[in-house]
Amino acid sequence: MEQNPKTIQPETKRFRLVKFFAYTSFVILTVSTFALSMVISQRATKVLMNTYENHALLLANNLNHQVFHYFTIPVRYRYGAISLRQKEQFDLMDKIVRTTIHSFNIENVNIYDTEKGQIAYSTNRDLVGLTGRGGMGYKIALKGKYSSRLISREDSIFGTWLLDLAKEKKLKTFIPFKAEPPYSYIGILGVFEVTQDLTEEYESILGFRYLIFGVSLVVMFLIFLALLLVVRKAERTLARRAREQKLLEDQLNQAERLAVLGEMVAGVSHEIKNPLGIIRSTAELLAEKSEHSQAQKKLSNIIIEESGRLNDIVTDFLDFARPQVPNLQDCPLGEVIERNVTFLRPELDKKGVIVNDGNLNGRPYTIEADPGLLHQAFLNIFINAIQAMEDGGNITINIEEEKGNYRVEIQDTGIGIRDENLKKIFSPFFTTKDEGSGLGLSIVKNIIEGHKGKVWIESKEGVGTKVFVSLPRKQ
Repeated sequence: MEQNPKTIQPETKRFRLVKFFAYTSFVILTVSTFALSMVISQRATKVLMNTYENHALLLANNLNHQVFHYFTIPVRYRYGAISLRQKEQFDLMDKIVRTTIHSFNIENVNIYDTEKGQIAYSTNRDLVGLTGRGGMGYKIALKGKYSSRLISREDSIFGTWLLDLAKEKKLKTFIPFKAEPPYSYIGILGVFEVTQDLTEEYESILGFRYLIFGVSLVVMFLIFLALLLVVRKAERTLARRAREQKLLEDQLNQAERLAVLGEMVAGVSHEIKNPLGIIRSTAELLAEKSEHSQAQKKLSNIIIEESGRLNDIVTDFLDFARPQVPNLQDCPLGEVIERNVTFLRPELDKKGVIVNDGNLNGRPYTIEADPGLLHQAFLNIFINAIQAMEDGGNITINIEEEKGNYRVEIQDTGIGIRDENLKKIFSPFFTTKDEGSGLGLSIVKNIIEGHKGKVWIESKEGVGTKVFVSLPRKQ
């Protein structure tokens, strides 16, 4: 039986549009993935620069002290004036500088005078006497401030932002050379220029960028294949029904299929956890094989740790994006907290953390709540407290009755939280840690508020943190 071309043609065009959407989505996802890898890479670069800049500042402070006290003062006292052209003075300066930077990964140190911007001393003697090499960093240092700039060999806009083709990456930090008390009135005596080679670190960041892009591209390709399968199946279904249904019914089916397509996309996002599980199990299998070298086993263990960390982050995202509705039942609040302490006992003993929970006294403190969700909320709170006490400490737990509520107070003796961070502590994705998703306390807040309770934090930097959780008592 032949199909009516006038009937089939509009539907074919509509599904061509859906196919175009599938291909366009794949392109958009690919570009977005590349942009994400670039953003992560640039963030890693910024963190790397800040780390090495702080490293240079610490070194410069030590260098300032050593040069001023063991060169500037003795030389002025002995010779009346400083002249690094004299071999004896230059050798003394060279000895002090090289001794100071001996255990640090420093490529070069220059000392500029304050008059002509001339290099009066350098660990690379070929640079001594040159002028005009300090640039803006030198001028800023003369004003008493420090600055850093990243320089690249074979640098270009294309190479820096897209492929990072530069063969060398160096960080130059300019720090003022100041007189120290009781001679501070003298002011700035010169400018230190500390050069650090970051080429190897940049190569690691570049490899990390490509890894992110590659893994994300594979995931996006799987989503794209799923989209194609959905579109092809829907196309066959619509072609079979096009002879029987009116134009309005076809449009309704089109809308329904697009809704199914959206559900499929949401469902596929959960499958990200499956590849992570496969990666972890494969790495564990490789680590157990005896014929592998120690280096291979070490790499396998790294994969296991990182896949576990990524799995935790994905889980946090899902918990935060789709918080569960509490399954309310009689729940002994005291037992929930005691189970958390028991579960964390190995970690507590490992970190040398002592838990004082005498206030519980075996009382149940019964409330209407979801035991599983409350366990997750208090687990996040305890983990934060443990992580805040790297060298051990104390966690004190108290439960008090007040105005129809039970107020739980969990106090630690950790490093505390800065005032400016305390206001943002419950904000999604905010974290002061090197690892983690920044969703732990946001999830805690969602769970507690889902039980019609409240959570708040009091903290003082260097003293410790108190977390308060107020939950309604069972009526």
